[in-house]
Amino acid sequence: MRQQIARVAAALALAGTLGAAQTQAQTTPDDSLYRALGGLPVLQKVVDDFMASMLADRRIKHTFAESNIERVKQKLVEQFCQLSGGGCIYTGDPMREVHQGLKLSNADFNALVEDLQLAMDANGIPSHTQNRLLALLAPMQRETVSR
Repeated sequence: MRQQIARVAAALALAGTLGAAQTQAQTTPDDSLYRALGGLPVLQKVVDDFMASMLADRRIKHTFAESNIERVKQKLVEQFCQLSGGGCIYTGDPMREVHQGLKLSNADFNALVEDLQLAMDANGIPSHTQNRLLALLAPMQRETVSR
């Protein structure tokens, strides 16, 4: 657990150096991260495991009570694929709009990151590769946390 928290802190610190200009539509200039993650089949498995972990996580499972889980998973795959340079296009709504009214806290966001790390660990993704993806996702905290 301590190692996971350290990885989250490192990823968030790294993300801070990327600047506030990053948004959900940004992609990497190449597909090296996408390939390091294992491509679409592994991303789909990671998202399946990620969603299962979030739905079992007493800290955040309530936020999905009225969600179309299959659609959420599809949009997460698109988002992770696009951000990692895989050539996918995220077709979901803006993060601020999707999370409006959920009253998410920093603790909720951190729980989600922990669940994502567990899913990536379960799929054999090395921590340095995880940190590259987390650094791209971290700026979304500003768009999703409202309290």
